[in-house]
Amino acid sequence: MPQATLYPLENYTFGTKEAQPEEDPSVSARMKRLETDFEHHGMRRSVEAVLVVHQHNHPHVLMLQIANSFFKLPGHYLKPGENEEEGLKEILNLRLGPEDKKEWNSETDWKIGEKLSTWWRPNFESYMYPYVPAHVTEPKEKKSLYIVHLPSSSNIIIFIFEIYHDRLKAYFNRGFVCTQKYEAFGRALI
Repeated sequence: MPQATLYPLENYTFGTKEAQPEEDPSVSARMKRLETDFEHHGMRRSVEAVLVVHQHNHPHVLMLQIANSFFKLPGHYLKPGENEEEGLKEILNLRLGPEDKKEWNSETDWKIGEKLSTWWRPNFESYMYPYVPAHVTEPKEKKSLYIVHLPSSSNIIIFIFEIYHDRLKAYFNRGFVCTQKYEAFGRALI
């Protein structure tokens, strides 16, 4: 059973960096790009990090805010043939590290923990499932969620981050996939 040690939110210093816009202006544009990428490279593989702290003895998942209302876990697509854990470390450095690599503490290394769940996109649609449907022979995307063990204290550079409970609640109430991600993490805490 995956386990994580949670440290208080106060142990971390949060900074900001210039917004990193989404690659696609709409969901349909993203699905079209997925279709094009699938033709050239096959199934897309992506990874996301679950970073958790606690405040008032209640766990909080650190998320990135895109625009004014969309939240997502830090992560991205992997290069063809790239190892999931090494790729996730590189993505976290890019997304959460400072612009100037000299400012990054070289002793701090992302400690990638257990895989919490795997999600599959069977078609060129936005829906993902925690299994490959029986009729699907070529899934279009595989997304893996990993717990990332944070050090007891650190400087983390993120952009447009809010940890307000109502915002997190809005994220997790958006739909089945978000709820299932939260449930998978909850099982890891028990």
